[in-house]
Amino acid sequence: MNHTEIPDDMYREHILELYKSPSNFGELEKANHEATEHNTICGDEITVQLLTENEIVKEAKFSGSGCVISMVASSLLTDKIKGMKISEVLKLNQKDILKLMGIKVTPARIKCALLPLEAAKRALE
Repeated sequence: MNHTEIPDDMYREHILELYKSPSNFGELEKANHEATEHNTICGDEITVQLLTENEIVKEAKFSGSGCVISMVASSLLTDKIKGMKISEVLKLNQKDILKLMGIKVTPARIKCALLPLEAAKRALE
Protein backbone atom coordinates (compact mmCIF):
# COMPACT_ATOMS: atom_id res chain seq x y z
CA MET A 1 0.00 0.00 0.00
CA ASN A 2 1.36 3.40 -0.88
CA HIS A 3 0.85 6.61 1.10
CA THR A 4 -1.90 7.89 -1.19
CA GLU A 5 -4.17 5.04 -0.05
CA ILE A 6 -3.91 5.85 3.65
CA PRO A 7 -6.40 8.76 3.64
CA ASP A 8 -9.02 6.57 1.91
CA ASP A 9 -8.56 3.87 4.56
CA MET A 10 -8.62 6.43 7.39
CA TYR A 11 -11.78 8.08 6.15
CA ARG A 12 -13.62 5.03 4.85
CA GLU A 13 -14.97 4.05 8.27
CA HIS A 14 -15.95 7.66 9.06
CA ILE A 15 -17.70 7.97 5.68
CA LEU A 16 -19.66 4.76 6.25
CA GLU A 17 -20.68 5.92 9.73
CA LEU A 18 -21.91 9.23 8.31
CA TYR A 19 -23.89 7.34 5.69
CA LYS A 20 -25.52 5.15 8.35
CA SER A 21 -26.16 8.06 10.75
CA PRO A 22 -25.87 11.35 8.85
CA SER A 23 -25.69 14.65 10.70
CA ASN A 24 -28.51 17.11 10.05
CA PHE A 25 -30.81 14.59 8.38
CA GLY A 26 -34.49 15.48 8.66
CA GLU A 27 -36.92 18.34 8.34
CA LEU A 28 -36.17 21.90 9.43
CA GLU A 29 -39.45 23.32 10.74
CA LYS A 30 -38.62 27.01 10.40
CA ALA A 31 -36.65 26.90 7.15
CA ASN A 32 -36.76 30.07 5.09
CA HIS A 33 -34.81 28.61 2.14
CA GLU A 34 -35.30 25.24 0.47
CA ALA A 35 -34.37 23.52 -2.79
CA THR A 36 -34.30 19.99 -4.14
CA GLU A 37 -31.80 18.66 -6.66
CA HIS A 38 -31.90 15.36 -8.56
CA ASN A 39 -29.18 13.25 -10.11
CA THR A 40 -30.94 11.35 -12.86
CA ILE A 41 -27.88 9.17 -13.51
CA CYS A 42 -28.05 7.34 -10.17
CA GLY A 43 -31.43 8.45 -8.82
CA ASP A 44 -30.22 10.64 -5.94
CA GLU A 45 -32.66 13.26 -4.67
CA ILE A 46 -31.50 15.71 -2.00
CA THR A 47 -33.50 18.53 -0.43
CA VAL A 48 -31.58 21.15 1.55
CA GLN A 49 -33.45 23.36 4.01
CA LEU A 50 -31.82 26.41 5.57
CA LEU A 51 -32.71 28.94 8.22
CA THR A 52 -30.92 32.24 7.73
CA GLU A 53 -30.88 35.40 9.80
CA ASN A 54 -28.93 38.58 9.06
CA GLU A 55 -27.21 36.95 6.04
CA ILE A 56 -25.92 34.05 8.20
CA VAL A 57 -26.90 30.37 7.92
CA LYS A 58 -28.20 29.59 11.42
CA GLU A 59 -29.42 26.05 10.75
CA ALA A 60 -29.11 23.54 7.92
CA LYS A 61 -30.76 20.18 7.34
CA PHE A 62 -31.20 17.82 4.43
CA SER A 63 -33.53 15.03 3.47
CA GLY A 64 -33.95 12.65 0.59
CA SER A 65 -32.23 9.53 -0.58
CA GLY A 66 -29.12 8.75 -2.48
CA CYS A 67 -25.85 6.93 -2.76
CA VAL A 68 -23.17 7.01 -0.07
CA ILE A 69 -21.36 9.92 -1.75
CA SER A 70 -24.39 12.23 -1.97
CA MET A 71 -25.63 11.44 1.54
CA VAL A 72 -22.21 11.94 3.12
CA ALA A 73 -21.60 15.13 1.13
CA SER A 74 -24.98 16.42 2.35
CA SER A 75 -24.10 15.66 5.95
CA LEU A 76 -20.66 17.26 5.74
CA LEU A 77 -21.90 20.31 3.82
CA THR A 78 -24.76 21.06 6.21
CA ASP A 79 -22.28 20.88 9.11
CA LYS A 80 -19.85 23.19 7.34
CA ILE A 81 -22.25 25.95 6.32
CA LYS A 82 -23.81 26.51 9.74
CA GLY A 83 -22.57 29.91 10.87
CA MET A 84 -21.33 30.90 7.42
CA LYS A 85 -22.37 34.05 5.61
CA ILE A 86 -24.67 33.44 2.66
CA SER A 87 -22.09 35.08 0.38
CA GLU A 88 -19.47 32.55 1.56
CA VAL A 89 -21.79 29.59 0.94
CA LEU A 90 -22.46 30.84 -2.59
CA LYS A 91 -18.69 30.87 -3.26
CA LEU A 92 -18.17 27.21 -2.31
CA ASN A 93 -17.14 25.03 -5.23
CA GLN A 94 -16.23 21.51 -6.30
CA LYS A 95 -12.76 21.76 -4.78
CA ASP A 96 -14.25 22.71 -1.38
CA ILE A 97 -16.65 19.77 -1.42
CA LEU A 98 -13.97 17.27 -2.42
CA LYS A 99 -11.73 18.59 0.37
CA LEU A 100 -14.60 18.16 2.84
CA MET A 101 -15.13 14.58 1.69
CA GLY A 102 -11.52 13.65 2.37
CA ILE A 103 -11.61 10.72 -0.05
CA LYS A 104 -11.04 10.36 -3.76
CA VAL A 105 -14.27 10.79 -5.67
CA THR A 106 -14.21 9.36 -9.18
CA PRO A 107 -15.23 11.64 -12.07
CA ALA A 108 -18.40 9.59 -12.49
CA ARG A 109 -19.40 10.38 -8.88
CA ILE A 110 -18.58 14.12 -8.82
CA LYS A 111 -22.23 14.96 -9.59
CA CYS A 112 -23.26 12.95 -6.52
CA ALA A 113 -20.85 14.89 -4.30
CA LEU A 114 -21.96 18.26 -5.68
CA LEU A 115 -25.71 17.63 -5.45
CA PRO A 116 -26.16 19.08 -1.94
CA LEU A 117 -24.06 22.14 -2.80
CA GLU A 118 -26.19 22.76 -5.87
CA ALA A 119 -29.34 22.48 -3.73
CA ALA A 120 -27.96 24.82 -1.04
CA LYS A 121 -26.91 27.45 -3.59
CA ARG A 122 -30.23 27.27 -5.41
CA ALA A 123 -32.07 27.60 -2.08
CA LEU A 124 -30.11 30.77 -1.27
CA GLU A 125 -30.41 32.43 -4.68
